[in-house]
Amino acid sequence: MKKITVVGAGHVGATTAQRLAEKELAREIVLVDILEGIPQGKGLDQWESAPIEGFDSRVIGSNDYGAAAGSDLFVVTAGIARKPGMSRDDLVKTNAGIVRAVSEQIRDASPDAIVVMVSNPLDVMCWVAKEVTGFPRERVLGMAGVLDTARYRSFLAEALDVSVEDIQAMVLGGHGDTMVPLISYTTVSGIPVTQLIDRAALEAIVDRTRNGGAEIVGYLKTGSAYYAPSSAAVQMVESIVKNKRRVLPCAAWLEGEYGIDGVYLGVPCKLGERGLHGILEVELSAGERAALEQSAAAVRSTMEAVEL
Repeated sequence: MKKITVVGAGHVGATTAQRLAEKELAREIVLVDILEGIPQGKGLDQWESAPIEGFDSRVIGSNDYGAAAGSDLFVVTAGIARKPGMSRDDLVKTNAGIVRAVSEQIRDASPDAIVVMVSNPLDVMCWVAKEVTGFPRERVLGMAGVLDTARYRSFLAEALDVSVEDIQAMVLGGHGDTMVPLISYTTVSGIPVTQLIDRAALEAIVDRTRNGGAEIVGYLKTGSAYYAPSSAAVQMVESIVKNKRRVLPCAAWLEGEYGIDGVYLGVPCKLGERGLHGILEVELSAGERAALEQSAAAVRSTMEAVEL
């Protein structure tokens, strides 16, 4: 790709831009933020790391979307961060206004771009971006499941004392308390995880996964996670840029898949050069299906709080 723009130069956005540059996923990485001097300073700092880290992706900062014109892909991280005691849904009205304004700029500056949404509450912000840009569902996706799955895998690896690379897992559903880790599809080098850990311990890990973001917010006090979220967003971008067709759990607009319609929800997505190349429908247990439907209902209730 020629150009990728990251919207929001806070911790998530700046770390995402650095990772994109280090992986050389585009010739030019643009960091956009409304705060004067912040994206310019961080972009210049990152570009000055290029001779040491050995990348040639040019990183630039801007306060407007002129520099972002013609971008192939946008990663949207703009919005207020969570504070202790806040749910992701508490952010909805403030961040909906921010994402609406960003989406208008994306539509006007780069009408053919793919959008990867990171702003919370994730599933609803994806919907705002899709509605405002008018882009097809293939070009507006959300980063949630990759992050939730990474947390789940890291906790399992710790509990089992094995490499994180050998944990295969997938977390579906909305990004929040109603996420749905698929225990029936969780394996360690192909071995069902239920053979290696008892159910109570597994349920505790699932619960910790659901509260993974809040756990970090509790430690940081004045901010939220950004190292793992930026890694998750970049994994999605890499699959798109390199047309890898990776199957990753992402927030996608459902049109009848899993019996659910008209809502963004985390499902197994095949990602390639067009963005979403397809949604894989896997067999779910009755409990998993019920949990997924409950998750969709929770996202819809948050959507109702947004006026478009």
